[in-house]
Amino acid sequence: MTDTHQILVTGASGFIALHCISQLLNQGHKVRATLRGPKREAEVRTAIINENGNDDGLDFVLCDLLKDENWASAVAGCDYVLHVASPFPAVQPKDENDLIVPARDGALRVLKASANAGVKRVVMTSSVAAISAGHDKSGGRIFNEEDWSDLDGLNISPYEKSKTIAERAAWDFMATPEAGDMELSVINPGAVLGPILSPDSGTSVEIVRQLMARAMPACPRIGFPVVDVRDVATAHITAMTEPRAAGRRYLCSLPQVWFVEVAAILDKRFEPEGFNIPTGQMPDFIPRVMSIFNPVLRSITPSLGVMRKTDNARIHEELNWNPHSVEEMVIASGESLIRHGVVKPR
Repeated sequence: MTDTHQILVTGASGFIALHCISQLLNQGHKVRATLRGPKREAEVRTAIINENGNDDGLDFVLCDLLKDENWASAVAGCDYVLHVASPFPAVQPKDENDLIVPARDGALRVLKASANAGVKRVVMTSSVAAISAGHDKSGGRIFNEEDWSDLDGLNISPYEKSKTIAERAAWDFMATPEAGDMELSVINPGAVLGPILSPDSGTSVEIVRQLMARAMPACPRIGFPVVDVRDVATAHITAMTEPRAAGRRYLCSLPQVWFVEVAAILDKRFEPEGFNIPTGQMPDFIPRVMSIFNPVLRSITPSLGVMRKTDNARIHEELNWNPHSVEEMVIASGESLIRHGVVKPR
């Protein structure tokens, strides 16, 4: 039988956090989850009850990444912390500090409070955006956990900067005496797909939603490393107690897939249900023009035609990671978007 623990999960209403909470409760752990305000507690409880059948062992504490209040009480008595909360916007802000400050300062608040409370290990959600952004990818370079995004590189976005700076700050803190005996592991997912547990799906499955809602007439020539949210949650929980995960970061993703590949999977599965999925590929100049009016496209047009190659050997070997396939995660995304009423047949 698995040992049970008291665990803090930050950002409870988020896509990844909901799955972490669900899996932890199913394993018998007690979960304390953070929210910025009380209004979303009912939504989170409903999502967990719908997924697990009950919400036994779940309680909440109100915390803000930009404020010191309540973090000490949030981590009190916790054996482990999954720090999942971080801003992830559909639209890049005009001021990059709107993302950088809460990501960096929030991570440091959580780490300092955890160290003071005697937490054994913090598992932090970072991103492949902290590994491969800002680099020239035309030469076929393969990125792994030893790589860091170039903050001064070409076309690096505020979001990519925020993830890189926040993770760097976390590792810098761990090198200080204040960290004490506490350990840190970091999970670096690609674009996260898979089943949403709440109608407010955030921005993670926006790729699938836009295709199912036919928000674009054809597929831009854009690709991204992808991963199922269920596998991201499992990686966090395994890294929580796996001895080899202490002081390690894990590139958590399958190889890159292209918009047209995602569209083809959706079309095969959902066309019989009345969804008209755009499966053609558009010339590059079209998304550049469309991005003037579509802020989601505006944030990704610098990635037109870019191939990102990644090596995920470490997470397979050290965390015994067995991820869902691309087809499984795309179909699960679509089915859950329909189930929660986010998309409907045209």
